[in-house]
Amino acid sequence: MSELGLCSRREADEWIEKGWVLVDGVVIDTLGTRIRPTQNIEVLPAAHSAQSQLVTILLHKPVGYVSGQAEDGYEPAVTLVNPANHWDEDRSGIRFTPSHLRTLAPAGRLDIDSTGLLVLTQDGRIAKQLIGGHSEVDKEYLVRVRLGEHTVDVDRHFPEEKLALLRHGLELDGVPLKTAQVSWQNGEQLRFVLREGKKRQIRRMCELVGLEVVGLKRIRMGRVTLGTLPPGQWRYLAPNETF
Repeated sequence: MSELGLCSRREADEWIEKGWVLVDGVVIDTLGTRIRPTQNIEVLPAAHSAQSQLVTILLHKPVGYVSGQAEDGYEPAVTLVNPANHWDEDRSGIRFTPSHLRTLAPAGRLDIDSTGLLVLTQDGRIAKQLIGGHSEVDKEYLVRVRLGEHTVDVDRHFPEEKLALLRHGLELDGVPLKTAQVSWQNGEQLRFVLREGKKRQIRRMCELVGLEVVGLKRIRMGRVTLGTLPPGQWRYLAPNETF
């Protein structure tokens, strides 16, 4: 069911246990039941109704919060998802309820010292779309850098061949990186567009070519942008928005 894009694995387990899944017209309520590729899977309307109530939240994560579970005394970003921090300009029409916090998990990480767009979702389909092994959703970042003692007009001192290496030719942990879009946004800031998300990838890429990252902000995931959402505030993904 997950491979067919019907739902996440967790949802599939829940639907099967509730008797919402039929195979060739017969209710299947035993987890781990094997079926043939030629058999027909049908999902009852109750499952679609439950799925439609799942929410996805867009948070402008500040520096100092971790994306997932609390660690080293730092709070997880999900603690910011409360009525007090709900953006006044949210136009989704969705009203907050405590049930929206259940099973809410980050779809992609942002380091504790990075800021910008963090997606938290209850929907396994969205998580798979953003961070699954075959994800083609690109992510855009603005990255402020320094080069040795150069903190302004860094672009004038950074060799063009090293910029080309950031785009293609580097590897991390012995694995070649996918081609990236990298260009100067201004003299001190690079724009990165990636289609993968290895741990601390941009910082490690910059380190390999002699740059030090002094600020990193994610501004887009697929077609969804951070826009004017203020730091520390959040909004719902609107029904008409897709990644």
